[in-house]
Amino acid sequence: MPVALLALAISAFGIGTTEFVMMGLMPNVADDLGTSVPTAGYLVSAYAIGVVIGAPLLTALGNRVPRKRMLLLLMGLFTVGNLASALAPNFGLLAAARVFAGLPHGAFFGVASLVAARLVREGRQGRAVARMFLGLTVANVVGVPMATLLGQHLGWRATFLVVAVIGLVALAALARLVPDIPHDSRNSLGRELRTLGNRQVLLGLLTAVFGFAGVFAVYSYLASITTEVMGFGESSVTLVLALFGIGMTLGVLVVGPLADRALRPTLYGSLAALAVVLVVFHFTAEMKWAGMVTVVVLGAVGFMTTTPLQMLVMQKAKAAPTLASASNQAAFNLANAGGAWIGGVAISAGWGWTSPTLVGAVLAAVGLAVALTAGGLDRRSGKDGSGSSRVIASSTPASREAERSPVG
Repeated sequence: MPVALLALAISAFGIGTTEFVMMGLMPNVADDLGTSVPTAGYLVSAYAIGVVIGAPLLTALGNRVPRKRMLLLLMGLFTVGNLASALAPNFGLLAAARVFAGLPHGAFFGVASLVAARLVREGRQGRAVARMFLGLTVANVVGVPMATLLGQHLGWRATFLVVAVIGLVALAALARLVPDIPHDSRNSLGRELRTLGNRQVLLGLLTAVFGFAGVFAVYSYLASITTEVMGFGESSVTLVLALFGIGMTLGVLVVGPLADRALRPTLYGSLAALAVVLVVFHFTAEMKWAGMVTVVVLGAVGFMTTTPLQMLVMQKAKAAPTLASASNQAAFNLANAGGAWIGGVAISAGWGWTSPTLVGAVLAAVGLAVALTAGGLDRRSGKDGSGSSRVIASSTPASREAERSPVG
């Protein structure tokens, strides 16, 4: 794999850390800024709002910008947003800074996915995109626990300062390692918008919204399930979250080759497995060790959906994939917010702390139904994408040069 993927993974590590760390810092932020923990929870939503707004907006504004330069600009915005978060004097400005930090998230992953696919030869594009997302999963194993620990001992502002430093490291890595990739002069904003309206692209985005919502219906309340159902103390929450992150990492490592070999079947299998594991977790959550094993498996199958969903949308929008690729990241964050909300509704209704597992299973099943519908439409039209994960031609001089520098 080309060494340029390391730069993309470092960037994903920083983005993943800042996205998820707020869940562990909410009590510290609430105490410091004189607000309640539920109110501090709006900071998670603020970041998601930034992603949903920024993914299409920044992608549209940067439609004519060369992709390497676009990655640098987006990572620069991310770094400034985290620095502003560290310096925010009150809750309102912190919420605004979180929105700002979230703006480049979707556009960055959208462009980075296309760059990763261009860096390798045909037949290895799923693996390349998975390697880029690996930084996001490692953030949940290492970045989030360490950043939470740092925030608990040195204050939550120190966490965001460190994330800003990671942003600077990512900027240097992008500038040094990512080759210049020629921009497709045929792409225009109008063409991107028309491609986004493609039925298969829309069905792919809808699959992401429902399927991935099943993951976050449970992940958002995993800390409470750990203490209220599994019977662990608060000190064990970080361990259980890290186990989920380990599962995520394993899932991303496994899914790349599978997506390259059989894209749609991999998507179907991961969504079906997600629904089944969520039901299983409903019963194993009360058994400590069985519950911990299920958490690892849940992380694995949950994040096995990300790469095939990203690849499928890019494949179906290959004539003009940038906006569709970024919009898929917005879909993931809609799933984040929607899954957390629906899981919370189930708990508030008195159905118990494990009720989000069953709610998540239903959401994953709906996502699978949408994916199967899209696959059926493809087969009837003779455009089934179940085999190749090819997105765009990768035989550019830059990709050939990058392939000579393996990583990992």
